[in-house]
Amino acid sequence: MSAETGSTEPSENAAVSDLLASFLSETDSLCTAAKTAIAAASDGSMLEKARIEFLGARSGRLKAMTQLLSGLTAVDRPAGGKQFNEAKATITALFSAARERIAAAQTKDGLAVVDAIDVTLPGERVRIGHVHPLTQTIRRVQEIMSRLGFESVDGPEVEDQWHNFEALAIGAEHPARDPLDNFYLAVAQGTEPLLLRSQTSTVQIRVMEKRRPPLRIVSLGRVYRPDTADATHYPMFHQVEGLLIEPGTTMAHLKSVLHFFASSFLGGDVRVRFRPSFFPFTEPSVEVDMEWDGRWIEMGGAGMVDPAVLESVGYDPDAVSGFAFGLGVERIAARRYGVADIRDFYRNDVRFLEQF
Repeated sequence: MSAETGSTEPSENAAVSDLLASFLSETDSLCTAAKTAIAAASDGSMLEKARIEFLGARSGRLKAMTQLLSGLTAVDRPAGGKQFNEAKATITALFSAARERIAAAQTKDGLAVVDAIDVTLPGERVRIGHVHPLTQTIRRVQEIMSRLGFESVDGPEVEDQWHNFEALAIGAEHPARDPLDNFYLAVAQGTEPLLLRSQTSTVQIRVMEKRRPPLRIVSLGRVYRPDTADATHYPMFHQVEGLLIEPGTTMAHLKSVLHFFASSFLGGDVRVRFRPSFFPFTEPSVEVDMEWDGRWIEMGGAGMVDPAVLESVGYDPDAVSGFAFGLGVERIAARRYGVADIRDFYRNDVRFLEQF
């Protein structure tokens, strides 16, 4: 029995040694293969491919070696584990060194490219925006009117009822004050509700309250009316209103100013005609039409300033007279640029806007 036992022990020890030797040989071969693959990697993609092959968490060759390590006996496993850890550390260090090598080479190549740039060549133009066509129109109007001595002024867009209605001879029962025709604001400021101004005539009142005649001003800005948006109307639009207060002013002066403006803005031989109309703050009042390229277009309203308006701001209607006119900026811009629908100005379509 004892002789039989003694005869088997050398055989088992020899088998264990062969298994460990095989594992150590596989580990050395793995390190050699990893060194070759890493040395051959010339860029980041090749290095990443090699990393996945050897250090991949799921199918990497080093991962497969752990299965062989688990097959060693308890006696051989410490030696095999030491060899495995040394191999893993060696391969990881090789990858780190290769990553730095490739990064340094790319930086050097990048600097070489930069050094090779001819700085005398023209660069690529930076794409920038430009002024909106409505703003272009407003600035053009200001420039034209300044030639006649008109000063550009502005005022608040949130107004009280005195400046928006009462000072302009629009009484409490006038339909223009209907809540359905204005944007009233529900704010706790005083007893009278405020509203978004429905016309830039409010600016003229504010200026006349502070200055004495003679007076030549043009006010441009946004106004608000609850209109249904269509090709010629919009709830928010821009107005340009001119006001001249001087002794001896007549309708002839008004027509001359409008003709000068129309011919300067639209170009060519533009005719201006007046049609009788009614506005609470002018007397007489007219609708202004302009003919351009054989077509008459309604551009706005005008008239002589009503004496009641002059009295409301402390002017003597027997000593001075004046005229006022109001034109829609969108309408004259659409006519100038050939735009059929004023809503295009607000759609923020770059393809449309970059034409101007």
